[in-house]
Amino acid sequence: MNREFSVAVLGATGAVGNEMLRLLEQRAFPIRELRLLASARSAGKTLSFRESEIAIQTATPESFAGIDLGLFSAGASRSRELAQAAVAAGAVVVDNSSAFRMNEDVPLVVPEINWDSVKPENRIFAVPNCTAIVLLMAVHPLRQLGRIDRIILSTYQSASGGGAALMADLEKQTQAAISGQSIAPEVSPHPYAFNLFSHNTPVNEHGYNEEEWKVIQESRKILDMPDLKINVTCVRVPILRAHSESITVEFAGPAPSEQAVREVLSRSPGVRVVDDRAANHFPMPAEASGQDDVLVGRIRQDVSNPNAVCLFACGDQLRKGAALNAIQIAERILLREPATV
Repeated sequence: MNREFSVAVLGATGAVGNEMLRLLEQRAFPIRELRLLASARSAGKTLSFRESEIAIQTATPESFAGIDLGLFSAGASRSRELAQAAVAAGAVVVDNSSAFRMNEDVPLVVPEINWDSVKPENRIFAVPNCTAIVLLMAVHPLRQLGRIDRIILSTYQSASGGGAALMADLEKQTQAAISGQSIAPEVSPHPYAFNLFSHNTPVNEHGYNEEEWKVIQESRKILDMPDLKINVTCVRVPILRAHSESITVEFAGPAPSEQAVREVLSRSPGVRVVDDRAANHFPMPAEASGQDDVLVGRIRQDVSNPNAVCLFACGDQLRKGAALNAIQIAERILLREPATV
């Protein structure tokens, strides 16, 4: 297709919004007009795109007139306020917030996994929770090897999951700690430098925090496995960017061999196997940062359970965990291109 599109980025000043702009440029998305939308306090500022400076506009329901594609990353409340206005104006909306993820009429999409959930009439598409995306990019290919019965997940989540402000807070606290100073956290709920803490979201009546509950519910929807047994513990660690996950996958019968797991992961789009035992080289957030692939390694049989295998995965929360997944959806919808990296 030679058509160009009018694109609006809602939340353009945030960490994910900035990543969307970089990816639109890197992937040469065909843009006729680009509107950058944010809150009133950012209006009039500019951001660079393709060697031009584009002024940021205040986001209103009228902002989407003539827009083909709305890329939303401004939080659930703003998405609920503006998504229907964008659709009414003729736009397709790809939303990074939690606003529509569990809506039965909205597909929750990881293109490599469940594009078949998309229907021609869909106009709003939800990007899953970043932790769920990294998890399922590693786990979904294993469904070729047997029926999955249970997933046990522990996460090591970076500051990028909390946005640009949390990343800046971690940097400031770390600099202070190295200098021997003591400063109060400004964004994180606890001291963050050289520390870790349970994911900073409210805990529900079941004892799970909001992040853990999202991963459980969204994973079931994406995999179309409503009864999937899954247990999740989410922890925030002092890493700027890229989430890490320790994953145990239990099968309904004997687990596949390590070689079978490596082979199926090696041919899975969006996954790169990093599993060098001799060099003790496995996925690390430092290597996943800025990358489109989810890195998967530490592939081994669970010696405590003959039906289980263990994995370790790292993925860039701002790219495949958010901005890249959104743009892959847009490419499939508007360009009719395969959602590959």
